Amino acid sequence: MRKLSDELLIESYYKAIELKLSLDFIRLIETEIHRRSLSHNIKVSS
Repeated sequence: MRKLSDELLIESYYKAIELKLSLDFIRLIETEIHRRSLSHNIKVSS
């Protein structure tokens, strides 16, 4: 995860949600997003 650019990490997050990948995998991406303080770059959808 650490080798991904910030932009690619965010794109991966949206793609994982779109493809309905494992919730554990999505949470792993979210954890890295928060670690990098990029939370402001993701939109929460209901």
